[in-house]
Amino acid sequence: MDPRIAWFQPEQRGPANSLWMQIWETTQGLGNLYFNNNCNTGSLSSTSSLSQKSNINGTLGNVISSKNGAVTNSEPRNKGMSNSTKDRDVVEQRDFIPLEANNNHNNRSSLGRGSGGGQVGSGVSGHPNKRKRDNKASTYGFNSSLETGGCGYTGTPWKVKNYSEGILGLHEEINDFYKHMSPREEEERMRMEVVDRIERVIKDLWPTADVQVFGSFSTGLYLPTSDIDLVVFGNWENLPLWTLEEALRKKNVTDENSIKVLDKATVPIIKLTDFRTEVKVDISFNVKNGVKAALLIKDYKKKYPVLPKLVLVLKQFLLQRDLNEVFTGGIGSYSLFLMAVSFLQVRDFCSSSFSFSELRRFGLFLYFFELYGRHFNYLKTGIRIKDGGSYVAKDEVQKSTDLYRPSMLFIEDPLAPDNDVGRSSYGVLQVKQAFDYAYIVLNHAVSPIAKYYPNNESESILGRIIRVTQEVAEYRDWITKLWGPQSQNEPALNGNDVTLLVKPQQLDECNNNLTEEVTASRSKSSSNSSSLVSSSSSTVSSSSDVVSFVTLKHPMCAH
Repeated sequence: MDPRIAWFQPEQRGPANSLWMQIWETTQGLGNLYFNNNCNTGSLSSTSSLSQKSNINGTLGNVISSKNGAVTNSEPRNKGMSNSTKDRDVVEQRDFIPLEANNNHNNRSSLGRGSGGGQVGSGVSGHPNKRKRDNKASTYGFNSSLETGGCGYTGTPWKVKNYSEGILGLHEEINDFYKHMSPREEEERMRMEVVDRIERVIKDLWPTADVQVFGSFSTGLYLPTSDIDLVVFGNWENLPLWTLEEALRKKNVTDENSIKVLDKATVPIIKLTDFRTEVKVDISFNVKNGVKAALLIKDYKKKYPVLPKLVLVLKQFLLQRDLNEVFTGGIGSYSLFLMAVSFLQVRDFCSSSFSFSELRRFGLFLYFFELYGRHFNYLKTGIRIKDGGSYVAKDEVQKSTDLYRPSMLFIEDPLAPDNDVGRSSYGVLQVKQAFDYAYIVLNHAVSPIAKYYPNNESESILGRIIRVTQEVAEYRDWITKLWGPQSQNEPALNGNDVTLLVKPQQLDECNNNLTEEVTASRSKSSSNSSSLVSSSSSTVSSSSDVVSFVTLKHPMCAH
């Protein structure tokens, strides 16, 4: 079983499964692969013997071991098998090689997040090649958490009730998943702060530049860990990629280990991770198609009301399997959206004929996985959504256009017919394999025999192919804590991140409600020191980095 795509289902687990998995891992040489179990231990008790043995650079629990040239990191986080038959100590390992030097989880903690134990992605202190795990939603090696019980976290936070049997229950659960994973107000508020922060830096450099948001954040089809796409319009002889990169670092929007300039890409961009929020941002220059594509997506959302639910589930499905990034061969958001639109066009699931509730009996999601996982001919067929949608033969496309050869996943861009949207998705056959797996699993889960599966009523049907990691759940809780309604009662921050003693709106209210009597008394007391006040006010106004703290004695401001 490919750990990138699948995990064992409830009816497959048991003593025999555990035994044969140990045998298989041994024969495959996987004894030293330690998978993420998405569980915060937060305790050193499970590695007490390890802590007593190892203390590298003064840091407990950080152990560097090497076998067959592979470097692994051992911290009190994930359980795994011991390195040798002689050593029976349980050593916690990682399923990736640490490469990057910064850990944004520490940043998140410094911004007010409570301690939650070690996070997936923290590197090894003092190691020159450290790297955090970039994808919080990854379920790679999820079988490990199933074996250990997942520390009580099921990975299906949207499931709060039992559902009907069969296909009806699946779509009831999809509805709840969509409600749970849809953007919250605090998540949008946080992202807008990120956009404003970056826009201020851009405006300082080029006051006449125009910054626009496109992509999933613009259309509302984004997941909690989705990135933000920005485009900057202006007049430059050469794209100022490196100029903006330097300015973003100097303004502490990001750091040198969390920003990358892709100046050799087809569309040159700056990729960065916001220092305060861990939100990923892609910045491009003078690219008009992105904004037009966002408008196109909004139009299709109106035409097909079922589209947002379909796309959000599919995006989560690909994201947790690391199949959603174009630069690693996956299917990007725009390509996935066009595939979903084409699917609805071919099936003729138009809003004038069907609603989502009516589509339940047709097994919409099963149809999608069956089409693109089993029946679609990626070698010979392309996708076109213009003029009502159709499939096109790649041979005909090659004859009628200037394209040298259509890609494996050929999707004609409705905004620019000569553009092959899927040309960079070289790993589409792996995505096809994942879709096929999803079809098989869901088809079994909604079959009549499924009611005889163990714990059938309490087990999640959608959770057989989709899980939300504990790290993502904690990240959303952290966002709610800092940007949610309750955070509005906390002291306000000004633009320089300095806590104000009085909120701006309270200050205005107090000033507007000052009586003439109090104003007159203030005038008398201030007349004796008018020169001092004038001098100090000019000093304050001359420095944009200085914030004066004002404590008002008026009864209206006593609170």
